[in-house]
Amino acid sequence: MQGSDLMTENIFAKPKLEKIVINVGLKEALVDKKILENVANQLTQITGQKPIATKAKKAIAAFKLRKGDQIGLKVTLRRKRMTDFFQKLVMIVLPRVRDFKGASLSGFDGKGNYTLGIVDNLVFPEVDFAKIDKVRGLEITIVTTAKDNEEGKKLLEELGMPFSRFAASG
Repeated sequence: MQGSDLMTENIFAKPKLEKIVINVGLKEALVDKKILENVANQLTQITGQKPIATKAKKAIAAFKLRKGDQIGLKVTLRRKRMTDFFQKLVMIVLPRVRDFKGASLSGFDGKGNYTLGIVDNLVFPEVDFAKIDKVRGLEITIVTTAKDNEEGKKLLEELGMPFSRFAASG
């Protein structure tokens, strides 16, 4: 039987990183358009790629927000930039986060993708402290080809993501 001689596990069936999306919400951009430019420069330094502006999908009168207003920036990284950014995140950035005790397991979305919030953009070595007008947070979403949270967690652990040992899985 030649069929049983074949490898039981297909290397192409293993989950892998698909893309990493870095998102920054900027409610102050409604008042001062220069903020978008400053944060865009910071994101370009951090990721090596120019961000695109995200726009409001609908108007919200209470926030003085009109449909189409620019309210944030995002960068989508793929291939080499994605792997380089992930390595930098795990090896350099997360250890610099104050009181970091591991990434929370509650950041999984049920489909194997993981979102991590970083409160302080100064943990990135490329950010020049002198050019920062305000400390801003950003959201990093790691999109994988995993089918569920457990598969996604296993993949990210193998790649070096330091998960908290104390958090309950979500």
